[in-house]
Amino acid sequence: MPDELDTAIQAARRAGELLGKHFGQAIPVVYKGRIDPVTELDRQAEHLIADILLQTFPTYSLLGEEEHHPQTNGRPRWLVDPLDGTTNYAHGYPLFAVSIALEVERQVILGVVYNPILDELFTAEVEQGAFLNGCPIRVSKVGDLGKSLIASGFPYDAWTSENDNVVEWGRLVKMVLSPRCDGCASLDLCHVAAGRLDGYWELDLEPWDMAAGVLIATEAGARVTDAIGEAFDLYERSVLAANTSLHQELFRFLKAT
Repeated sequence: MPDELDTAIQAARRAGELLGKHFGQAIPVVYKGRIDPVTELDRQAEHLIADILLQTFPTYSLLGEEEHHPQTNGRPRWLVDPLDGTTNYAHGYPLFAVSIALEVERQVILGVVYNPILDELFTAEVEQGAFLNGCPIRVSKVGDLGKSLIASGFPYDAWTSENDNVVEWGRLVKMVLSPRCDGCASLDLCHVAAGRLDGYWELDLEPWDMAAGVLIATEAGARVTDAIGEAFDLYERSVLAANTSLHQELFRFLKAT
């Protein structure tokens, strides 16, 4: 029987190779929303991933950013973001990733996030730990918000919604060592897992944005909830991830804001 994790890794690496080959070239961009771009490489990468995953596991379904396949009741489902960080990619900014997760009955059981520019492969299976290029990773031990490196971003409807994360950002700048806005949710979660970031939160995310990264962060020892401190739900569109020492302090800050 094919191994699901190995197949996901193969698909992520193949898509990453495709994206890397065209990175830095002039690529036509269209917009699904005012700040929600998509390129032909998004679509090509997702088709490639879907072909590998569904040919190997034909009874599984797939939910992706660019295409959806019928869900098979009770069967496993792949959650795919073929190019997380499209804005970065289209601008030649070298921070983007391929994200693939496998969900069974609303529980993510494996996750793969691949950064082709740095050739960094983050992986996790439930209750098996988290890994970067095969080596175990753990979250940081920074417990003081004032000494922390924290990342977040802005929702796709930030231009029209009052719930735009702007106030939180403005206050965070004066409370942390330094903030980051990397534009790639899956890598932000993996960087929490690897201890490069101490915490991360974001609003209005899709399941394919979070699925693999949340599992990798959790398996690396992060506490993961939604942005208001409730139990994390892949379909509730927000996430707050940090090491266990920092999570409560970051949550209190967001709640007060």
